[in-house]
Amino acid sequence: MLTDQDLLIGTYRAFNARDIDTVLDVTHSDVIWSNGWEGGTLHGQQALRDYWIRQWKAIDPSVEPIGFNVKGDGRLLVTVHQVVRDLDGNIIDDRIVGHVFLIEDGAIRSMEIMKLE
Repeated sequence: MLTDQDLLIGTYRAFNARDIDTVLDVTHSDVIWSNGWEGGTLHGQQALRDYWIRQWKAIDPSVEPIGFNVKGDGRLLVTVHQVVRDLDGNIIDDRIVGHVFLIEDGAIRSMEIMKLE
């Protein structure tokens, strides 16, 4: 059985490869996901799929996990190196951010974006 960290490493790899189906396979059908690009929150797998399709037509994000910490409430904080390029390959954002995941029964229930100090 995969650990939560292993599940997330595979999820980041699938996201960076633009393999939406693999990512959605490890989310709950009613997943809650922060919309870091447009703002707000997404609800459900179809909303997440539509969001990524829109996003990838406009920008080219890449996210690499560089640290994992379990928070006091059991959620997992992943420190991520995020690089966003325009479609011509120019870097428009390069920073370290936090992604906070709630994982239940081996599937992602929610993801929130957190500023790291």
